Amino acid sequence: MINFQEFTLDNGLRVIVHEDPTVQIAVMNILYDVGSRDERPDKTGFAHLFEHLMFGGSVNIPSYDEPLQRVGGENNAFTNTDITNYYLTLPATNLETGFWLESDRMLSLSFDPKALEVQRKVVVEEFKQRYLNQPYGDVWLKLRPLAYHQHPYQWATIGKEISHIENATMEDVKDFFFTHYVPSNAILVVAGQVTVAQVKALSEKWFGPISSGKIRQRKLVSEPAQTEKRSLEVQAKVPANALYKAWHMPGRFHDDYYAIDLLSDILSRGQSSRLYQQLVKEKEIFTSISSFVMGTIDPGLLVVSGRIKDGISIEDAEHEVDTILKQVVADGVATAELEKVKNQAESTLEFGEMEVMNRAMNLAFSKLSGDANLVNEEGTKINAVTTDDIKRVAGNILKESNASVMYYRATA
Repeated sequence: MINFQEFTLDNGLRVIVHEDPTVQIAVMNILYDVGSRDERPDKTGFAHLFEHLMFGGSVNIPSYDEPLQRVGGENNAFTNTDITNYYLTLPATNLETGFWLESDRMLSLSFDPKALEVQRKVVVEEFKQRYLNQPYGDVWLKLRPLAYHQHPYQWATIGKEISHIENATMEDVKDFFFTHYVPSNAILVVAGQVTVAQVKALSEKWFGPISSGKIRQRKLVSEPAQTEKRSLEVQAKVPANALYKAWHMPGRFHDDYYAIDLLSDILSRGQSSRLYQQLVKEKEIFTSISSFVMGTIDPGLLVVSGRIKDGISIEDAEHEVDTILKQVVADGVATAELEKVKNQAESTLEFGEMEVMNRAMNLAFSKLSGDANLVNEEGTKINAVTTDDIKRVAGNILKESNASVMYYRATA
């Protein structure tokens, strides 16, 4: 159970406080409700670029890292399709330094052209190294637009193409910042050896004077229901043939999310799971295989992917996967199978809550659902899933008409 209190500043900043006097540190997690789904189709990769720019100096502080390191603090950040998240850890006695740094870069970046050029080069190099120049690196650059034809999940967080970042102007950067990096679009969680009164005072002092910004109405295009199987052939110099198959599913805060997540665990979590046991260990069709859910806020994907053993055709490998999935749709799963993955999921939840930073992150993300207490209800929701639920969601999702499959063929 994660105890917390929350309040909202006049400028719209939502603040959550989690007191934990058993630790000597304080953590700050600030989640901006902006990800790659909020980008324009002709200007992608900006959310990720901003993750880098936010460390390039603000109006008043040339270097974000130096003052934090001087007081013994550490920080990092990540971006995905839905959010951009910044977090730091520091001695509890130096908490105000964190408030000073985070509020100042929310107030305004320096918008130094040199900083833009430096971070632009960093992001372009990351695009090349991680997505273009390593085996299977381009999988999501190709699979996303196959599965999504309308919704902005059709491009990866890194962006559609390098040119969008290369051609980003300072006006583009300023527009993105003042649209999304405002108090009314952020959730601040402060946790550790802190008090609610202390956090209220510091929040009012450092964030209260910042203008709320224009209230943004998100208007995303919904992805139409898929009505026929989609497929894509890819050839590249990779170590082995690979299969990627994805089905549309509800989003992270939908009631069925937990059943689908547990279904993916039944299929591939651990060496006793169905896909691993039958297709890696017994039949030796795949050398590795996994299934997972994307966990996106808007309707996402359930994905099965695997590397195929030499001498086995991709089509035969897909047929073997489909056979197992059809068994689940027709017959459901055993109670023992479900109980095993429930126990694993609960253990993962409890282990994650050991770290105060993880608690802070989970509170921030849960708040996006409209109720931060979701963080305390997930165990109950997992336990409530029945074998009937698994059979129902499998039947709803695992249809060929709902599938997008990529055949990634290795060339000499």
